[in-house]
Amino acid sequence: MQLGELEKLVLQHFWNVKEADAKQVHKVLGLARGNSLNTIQSTLDRLFKKELLKRTKQGHAYCYSARVDREGLIAQLISNVTSDFVDDGENSLIAAFSSASAQLNDEQLDTLEKMIEKQRQLRKERA
Repeated sequence: MQLGELEKLVLQHFWNVKEADAKQVHKVLGLARGNSLNTIQSTLDRLFKKELLKRTKQGHAYCYSARVDREGLIAQLISNVTSDFVDDGENSLIAAFSSASAQLNDEQLDTLEKMIEKQRQLRKERA
């Protein structure tokens, strides 16, 4: 899945606000960038079709909200990119992540360790 610049900005907007319609998004993002309301509406529709936004009909307009949080989107993007290169059971992704984590400081590594432990606990709860 690829995201355009405006799509990224719109998603970031929805991570900061609970919900908005096209006119509200246009007022915040579109006017400053010189985008028309139609462009914003098209962008919202594309993000809805990509299952990144959800929407509800309110009168004649749709009200949108984020379907995925920031971390969830990043996980989806990583999976999409790596699925072409990594076979099931292969450790290439883990090795690449380990190499990338070499640039993290101690505090970030501690946070990562806590997140991994949390995932282990969630897995145990589901089993």
